[in-house]
Amino acid sequence: MSFFATRVGTDIAAAVPLVGHGLVRFMRGGDDVTGATLTRLFGFHVAVLPAIATGLVGLHLLLVQRHGMSVPPSIERRTAADPAAVRAMPFMPHFLSRDLFAWTMVLAALAALATFYPWELGTKADPFAPAPAGIRPEWYFLWAFEALKHVPPTIGGINGELVAVIIMGGGAVAALLLPFMAGHTDRTRRVIVWAGATALAFMAIMTGLALAGATP
Repeated sequence: MSFFATRVGTDIAAAVPLVGHGLVRFMRGGDDVTGATLTRLFGFHVAVLPAIATGLVGLHLLLVQRHGMSVPPSIERRTAADPAAVRAMPFMPHFLSRDLFAWTMVLAALAALATFYPWELGTKADPFAPAPAGIRPEWYFLWAFEALKHVPPTIGGINGELVAVIIMGGGAVAALLLPFMAGHTDRTRRVIVWAGATALAFMAIMTGLALAGATP
């Protein structure tokens, strides 16, 4: 399942104009999914992605220290009226100690699961065999998997799946850039809340449809 899921997942990058073939080779370490692909993905997961995540966490902490925590508008109004009515916690050492404790507990639980319930490798994949029936991504990607099924083949003369992937990617980028957009009015905040609620409802509906159509 992992072999064919990796092949199908990396094939999506081939739809990107001009650089699609290069992206596929970059992710696979060659033209097909081989041992080089496993080595490359392992390197990404244990070195590149953690380094990026560490940098993003550092940037997040820096922005929190400079601008403070984001709070709901109702809390902001209450703070303006009576600053003493809102609880506050110093970052050092109280907030940091609490986060480190939670991080340690999660790491201990993960280590226990990996030790006592290790995941087996399963049957070796046959590159020449057809993809298993009913192959699908993990539950957190089911909504995108199902949404692509309902996209028409072409939209305005462009590949429909490519348009859908661009829209999904644009939504993710917009969500990441949202904290950096200053000057939100109450009306803008309401629009953002409704947009977020609509996106979550869409994801829930698509996930439900994918689960309902799953092969028992």
